[in-house]
Amino acid sequence: MHIPKTGARSRRTPVVAAALVAVSALTLSACGDGGSGTSGDSVAGVSVQASPDKGATVLDRPFEKPNLVLTDTKGRKYDLRAQTDGRPTLIYFGYTHCPDVCPLTMSNIALARKKLPRADQDRLQVVFVTTDPERDTAAELAKWLPGAGDPSFTGLTGDFPTIQAGARQIGIGIDPPKKEKDGSVVSMHGAQVIAFSPRTDQGYVVFDDDTTAEEYEKALPKIIKGENP
Repeated sequence: MHIPKTGARSRRTPVVAAALVAVSALTLSACGDGGSGTSGDSVAGVSVQASPDKGATVLDRPFEKPNLVLTDTKGRKYDLRAQTDGRPTLIYFGYTHCPDVCPLTMSNIALARKKLPRADQDRLQVVFVTTDPERDTAAELAKWLPGAGDPSFTGLTGDFPTIQAGARQIGIGIDPPKKEKDGSVVSMHGAQVIAFSPRTDQGYVVFDDDTTAEEYEKALPKIIKGENP
């Protein structure tokens, strides 16, 4: 069960004081096989500029791209910085056993991507990093991603400490999956999508977990150009 939450700042929250809101933190959500719960851990403070009705929040202080070297769905090493250098990139941390928000987020991005011109579809990089690497092997990600999202999406796995450290570099908090007494597994992870500019390679836009396919469709053409949505 996913417990709804807001990320850096809900897109439905009015812009405060000339559109700048200081020290807004990305927090954890609960996704689980029937589990529930939330974590109060905040990970990173950032200043943001809200974009009402656009499904996006523009960061006043962008994130550096995570320094992550993991394993892709073909079992090859994947250097995130090197292999997405100069390309518009969306990064999301989640897991394949998630019953709600993770597949919905991937589906919404996939639907929006299909509305782009072919050249823009080819430029856009969508990277899904598992928060549950023990179960999400390269083979498992390879089976799940085409159905939940799109065959073009990149799935990454590796050791949990490396993944957790990489997530924290962009303000996303994740906890190790926890098995409950009833046998269900709960994974706590930030449910935001971070967009990286092809011009600067910095993460400058946050999409919340309730961003719709239509909102992604409006924002992606500008993300691909490195513009504010």
